[in-house]
Amino acid sequence: MRDASRFGALPWLALSVVVILLDQLTKAYFQNNLSLYQQVPVIPDILSWTLAYNPGAAFSFLADHSGWQRWFFAGIAAIVSVVLVVWLKRLRNDTWTAIALALILGGALGNLYDRLVLGHVIDFILVHWRQEWRYPAFNLADSAITVGAVMLALDMFRKKKPEEAHG
Repeated sequence: MRDASRFGALPWLALSVVVILLDQLTKAYFQNNLSLYQQVPVIPDILSWTLAYNPGAAFSFLADHSGWQRWFFAGIAAIVSVVLVVWLKRLRNDTWTAIALALILGGALGNLYDRLVLGHVIDFILVHWRQEWRYPAFNLADSAITVGAVMLALDMFRKKKPEEAHG
């Protein structure tokens, strides 16, 4: 019988696949049902669906450049994805961290697909306060990355440092 632990937390890649599928399905839905920048209120004055394209990174960072940023951010996402898969393979008995890494990986790959195939990331969630304030539009992949990153940050506080564990 083979040792299942040699795969580490790789079975959590199924969660990454779910994130990618949900992300791509929702992006396709809004791409096909909204026109660019059209807003459909979900919670009036607070939350709307909208269709926006982001050729840059978070908060449209570098979006106004000539196109080199597409490949730059795609390269970063690819490298980070490989690192996350290796980390998951080496991870043992840490479900919290495995979920966090799988969420980040799924989100990164969902946005990487957009960037490589479409040349921009599709965003559709708009949080705002009336017409006075708007948070940049985002998508499910961004949400998964954010939740995973928060989980990793919380994990740093959750685990005791080695010197504290013995004392």
